[in-house]
Amino acid sequence: MELGQLRALRELGERGSIAAVAAALHVTPSSVSQQLSALQRGVAVPLTFKDGRRTALTDAGRALALAAVEVEVALERAEQAVTQFQSEPQGVVAVTAFHSAALALFGPLLTKLNAPGQPGVTLSDFDVAQESFPALTQDHDLVIAHRWTGSPPWPASVRVEPLLFEPLDLVIRKDHQLAAKESIDPEDLRGEIWVAVHQGFPLENAIEQIAGIAGGEACIGHRINEFFVAAAVVAASDCVALMPRYTLDMHHHPELVLRPISGLGPGRHIDCLGRPETLERANVKTVLAHLRAITARHTSPPPSYRDGADARDC
Repeated sequence: MELGQLRALRELGERGSIAAVAAALHVTPSSVSQQLSALQRGVAVPLTFKDGRRTALTDAGRALALAAVEVEVALERAEQAVTQFQSEPQGVVAVTAFHSAALALFGPLLTKLNAPGQPGVTLSDFDVAQESFPALTQDHDLVIAHRWTGSPPWPASVRVEPLLFEPLDLVIRKDHQLAAKESIDPEDLRGEIWVAVHQGFPLENAIEQIAGIAGGEACIGHRINEFFVAAAVVAASDCVALMPRYTLDMHHHPELVLRPISGLGPGRHIDCLGRPETLERANVKTVLAHLRAITARHTSPPPSYRDGADARDC
C-alpha cells in the first residue's frame, strides 16, 4: 500500500466521485482510477463497488479509508518533527462558521491575530444543515459548527474540539406580560403564539417539548429559520421565540429580552471540526486556542442579561 493509493481511497469516501477526487488532488480521473486499482490488487476483499454511475466504498473500503486517516496523521507528525513546523506557527488558516457564530467570533479572532508572529486567516460563512458541516473540513482547516442537543454525534472522520454549549432562551418584548419573570415555566407559554423554524429542523423539537410539558400543542404563527429575521418579527408583535443565548447579536433590538426556560436544558453544542492531521499544524493550533479563549467568555449570562436590559455579551 502506498500513501497516494490510501489518500485516493479516503478522498473517494468523503467526496463521493472519482472526478471530485481528481479535482481535489489536482490529477486526472484516470490517475485516480489507477491508484485505486493498484490498491485493490494488494487486498483480498473488494474495496469499491458501482452504485449506479458512482464508485462507492464497501465496508472494507471504509475501514481502510478510516485507517488511512491515522497514516496521514503519522506522516504529518513526522514532517513536522523534521521541519520544526510545530514551533513556528506561520501560514494561513482557513476558518469557516455558521452565520451567528461568524458574527460573534470573527471580529474578536481578527483582533487577537493582529500582532507580530501570528498566523493569517481566511474567513468564510456557510448556512448548511447540521449533517453537512463535516464535509466542509475537506476545504477548510477549521469548521465552526453547531449540533443541537439530542442529535447524532459528529462522524468519526473528523476530530471534534468543543468550544461552547449555548442554551436556548425565550425571546420576548420588554412589555410582554412574561418579561417581569426571571425565568419562564413551560406552563406560562400555554396559548402563546410562536415564531418557529420550518418543519423538520431540530429547533422545532424543543418547541414541541415545551408545549408538551405545558399540556398542549404549540401555536405556530410564523416559520422563520433565520434568527435575526425571527427577532425582528418578535420585536414587531406579541409573539415568542427561542433564541441562542450568546451568539445572536440583539443590539439591534433593545426592546427585546431573553429569559431562560426553567426545568429544561435546550441548546446547541458549538464545536470546531477539522481533519485530524490538520489539527496537528501549529498555526491551526494557535487559531484554535484563540477561538477557545474567545468562547470562554460566554460561560454565564452577562450582567445586562441578568438585568433584563440587553441580551448579549460583546
